[in-house]
Amino acid sequence: MATYISLNTLTDQGIRNIKDTTARADAFRDAAKKLGVTVKEIYWTLGAYDAVCILDAPDDSAITALQASLGASGNMRTLTLRAFSRDEIGEILARLSK
Repeated sequence: MATYISLNTLTDQGIRNIKDTTARADAFRDAAKKLGVTVKEIYWTLGAYDAVCILDAPDDSAITALQASLGASGNMRTLTLRAFSRDEIGEILARLSK
């Protein structure tokens, strides 16, 4: 499983419906599960982003489908980053030629 970090901003629609945000988060978890994606954490944040999600997905296709679905809902815009653990980056660095 690969780890992804999703930085999310509310759209105008999303902020108008802010009272539904936790229910939408539950629906997001359900949609993720159907795609084989695990939502490890969802945090609502202050600053440039309104929410941050930590996700595990079997592949880029699954995470892309999930994030496209979230964007299509009209409540959030997403920026998704592939994250590498210490062990994963160690393996990548070991492949560098010296």
